[in-house]
Amino acid sequence: MIRTQVSLTEDQMRRLRREALSRHVSLAAVIRDAVDRVVPDEDARRLDRVETLLAAAGTAASGTGSVARDHDEVLAGDRW
Repeated sequence: MIRTQVSLTEDQMRRLRREALSRHVSLAAVIRDAVDRVVPDEDARRLDRVETLLAAAGTAASGTGSVARDHDEVLAGDRW
């Protein structure tokens, strides 16, 4: 872990302490959780996007029944 120093307002510190107490965790744990929510890991975001796209694959129908076979012609012409 990397140590850092952060300046907070009295109100922010009060809210942070209250949250840490309610969760039964350290102040640092609450701060790390907040950082993860506000600045997500790019690899995790990319994986979420890929999973979303894969879940959507095959869920729509063209109505023609031949897009998979004739995709070049469909995209080039007015059949779509």
